[in-house]
Amino acid sequence: MNFNFKEIITASMILFAVIDIIGSIPIIIDLRKRVGHIQSEKASIVAAILMILFLFLGKEILNLIGIDVNSFAVAGSFILFFIALEMILGIQLYKDDEPETAAIVPLAFPLIAGAGTMTSILSLRAEYHTSNIIVAILINILFVYIVLKSSGKIEKVLGKQGIGVIRKIFGVILLAIAVKLFTTNIKGLF
Repeated sequence: MNFNFKEIITASMILFAVIDIIGSIPIIIDLRKRVGHIQSEKASIVAAILMILFLFLGKEILNLIGIDVNSFAVAGSFILFFIALEMILGIQLYKDDEPETAAIVPLAFPLIAGAGTMTSILSLRAEYHTSNIIVAILINILFVYIVLKSSGKIEKVLGKQGIGVIRKIFGVILLAIAVKLFTTNIKGLF
């Protein structure tokens, strides 16, 4: 085990920005209103498992189905782009016919462990030691769990207008991340 505090902090911050659980608070609150209950534990555990599995098997899985990392990243940038548009414009592009529960879809995947997160994990693997990335994933999952568990309290503190403002701000940040992900990886396709 090659634990490196600096690598753990850097990888944690990168994943924190990409997962953007703070910016997802309005989406989480909306989901809770639609389904009544968010399964915080299940969503957090499934997201952690998906991320760690992808850390070890992601590149091989993509190669197996004939997709390179750049193509995956560009596809992920489109997903992030559309989620950002939903947040900024207050529209709904992703429609799930009244989901019965909010745990695996859309929380664990694609909100927490989505294409942007998976692409970031593959990028981190090229630069950092695996054990440090796993610690960074677990730190982020702990934070995700706390936010999911306390989304009702957060809603009360921020109020409807506060949530609207946060949704717009993080929508713009997510849009910028999508554009950066797209521009960085589109070059690799040509």
